[in-house]
Amino acid sequence: MTLYRKLIIIILVSFLSIAIDQGTKSVAAKHLPLYSYADDSQSYLLDTVRIGYAENTGVFLGLGNNLNEEVRFALFVVLVSLLLIGLLWYLVSNKDLTPLSLTGLSLVFSGGVSNLFDRIINNGAVIDFVNMGIGSLRTGIFNIADVAIMLGLLLFLLFQPKETENNT
Repeated sequence: MTLYRKLIIIILVSFLSIAIDQGTKSVAAKHLPLYSYADDSQSYLLDTVRIGYAENTGVFLGLGNNLNEEVRFALFVVLVSLLLIGLLWYLVSNKDLTPLSLTGLSLVFSGGVSNLFDRIINNGAVIDFVNMGIGSLRTGIFNIADVAIMLGLLLFLLFQPKETENNT
């Protein structure tokens, strides 16, 4: 795949993913009730989906919420920024990525960038607003960037480049 085609895929996927994520977060911040308990959220599909505004200063399932502000900044802003720069370099420089694996990693990249943007403009917090489950068996609260990251990882794993055998 040419560098031009790679850049088109990366830019299109990233633009769409970030725009959808930031747009939904903006709507959530303006219109949804604060999500602290099940009663504070809006429930849909027989309580399978709950929608409510939450700010997460940690990562997945709130891990790291209790770290001090300097450590959270170092881990969730500085380290994540470096990892995203490395991922972008990998996306552009790897010659073996298939179009679907490139799309998958572009979703991971864009989800990371969008959540990083949140942390920078929201004093270290990411806006989350969706919770799914049945009864007491529920996911953590998440956002569209988190969905992009998970979908991207799935695409990459399913369509990763096949390793070639060296016949020496």
